[in-house]
Order: sequence, then C-alpha cells, then structure tokens
Amino acid sequence: MERLLRATINSWRGLLAATRSEEAFRLELIALVLAIPVAFLLAEQAWKRLALIAVVAFVLVVELLNTAIEKLADRVNLAIDPQIGRVKDMGSAAVGLALLIAAMAWLLALAERIGLI
Repeated sequence: MERLLRATINSWRGLLAATRSEEAFRLELIALVLAIPVAFLLAEQAWKRLALIAVVAFVLVVELLNTAIEKLADRVNLAIDPQIGRVKDMGSAAVGLALLIAAMAWLLALAERIGLI
C-alpha cells in the first residue's frame, strides 16, 4: 500500500511539473477539460464518449513522454547534437501523430452527429 501511495505522489509531482513548465501540456490539459462535457453533447453512446475523451488523454500521455525525453536529452548534453535533435524530433512527431488521431476521432464524431455519415 505504501508503494502505491509513493507512486501516486510521484505521478502527481510529474503532472504538476509538466503543468508548470510546459505550455503545450497546459493547452492540452485545457482541451481535455473542455472535451469532457463536449463529448457528452457530441456522442450518444457511452463508449463513444469514452473514446473521445480517451484520445485527448492519449495526447497528454504522449506529451508527457515527449517532455520527459526532451528534459532528459537536455540533461545529458546541452550542446547541439544532431542525434539528440533527431530524438527530440521523433518525440515531437509522436505528439503530432497523437494530435492527428484525436482530431480525426473528433471530426468523425462531429460528422456523425450532424448527419454527414
């Protein structure tokens, strides 16, 4: 039980650190807060609501991983290094793909709601 408590505290600290230091994370967090009520307006079935909220949460997860990679890379080497630059670019690409997946899910739900499909 103590281990679970420590893990929860560490997770909370990580979320706070990302919120304080990363503007992209803050914007995506706002998107999640807005997505929750909008998902209830857009989707009638519970699983679709969950999917819409989950894809936005997925963006947050990928953003956290990208931020961790960037912070670690900066800690390892502050000099400009092409290999570290590529690693950071890959993390950024992962965020971009997560955003694309989320956008496609929300556009599909919107299209369904307004009767286009």
